[in-house]
Order: sequence, then C-alpha cells, then structure tokens
Amino acid sequence: MIHRRAVRALIITGEREVLLMRIRPPHGDCFWIAPGGGSEGDETAEATLRRELAEELGLVDFEHGPAVWRRHHTFNWGGRRISQKEEYRIVHTDRFDPVMADAAEAKVLDCFRWWPIADLPGAEERFTPLSLATILENYLRDGAPGELPDEEVLID
Repeated sequence: MIHRRAVRALIITGEREVLLMRIRPPHGDCFWIAPGGGSEGDETAEATLRRELAEELGLVDFEHGPAVWRRHHTFNWGGRRISQKEEYRIVHTDRFDPVMADAAEAKVLDCFRWWPIADLPGAEERFTPLSLATILENYLRDGAPGELPDEEVLID
C-alpha cells in the first residue's frame, strides 16, 4: 500500500460557485472532485497546493485561505492501493478558464465545471467527498472552523 498526503482546493467565486473536475478513472464511474493532489517529498501543504493548481488549472496568482476539512481514505488507482490523508483549503477567486498542463492528469480529466454551490445537494452526480456540499455550505454560513473537525475515515 502506498501512503501519501494530499491537499485540495475548494475554489470559490463571489457568486458562490465552486470549481470541480470531472474525473474518468481507469476503472469505475466518473466523479467530481476538487483540484489538488499529492505532496511530493517533504513539500508543505501550501507548496503542494501551489504546484497542483498550476499544473491542473494554470492558476498561479492566488492566496489560499484556511483549511476547512480533512479526511483519510483508501482507494485503488492504476492497480495500486493508496492510503491518502487529505486536507481541504479555501481559495477565493474570480471565475477563470482552467487549463490543464499536466499530460498524465489530462488523460483522466473529463471536464471542468463551475458549480453553483446551492445546486450540489440536488445534483444527480457523484461528488467526492460525499459531504462536499455540506462542507461548502458550513463554510459559507459559519466561516472557517476554529479547529479542523476530526478527520473522516473512508475505506473504499
């Protein structure tokens, strides 16, 4: 099993939209996920987020906000079992057109979409994490938590 750390960005506009990526995994159904990814070496969370958003979106000029959630999940990808600890951070920005620069990531990317946050709970799509709409609604209503909640542990 491969163990890794990852950071994902909940990129939110002033119009209360969130940017998500629709992933087409090698096996299984498509799902929507926040941009971001695994840390390399001893990279900090901020450095990981900056590198991942540049590679996946072409986004380089941004200020990251607070961490609002974390989870530990285990999944299969590319024939490997991965145990991943993820942290979710807020990034406020104006709407932009994302550009995928990472060729390997582009192979599994189906599309980008700016989702109205209010539409997530009723959408007939698969989002990961499953509690994404609740995480975003809590942040918009209450702001960042004083402390990160206990991490959700998921084993697929």
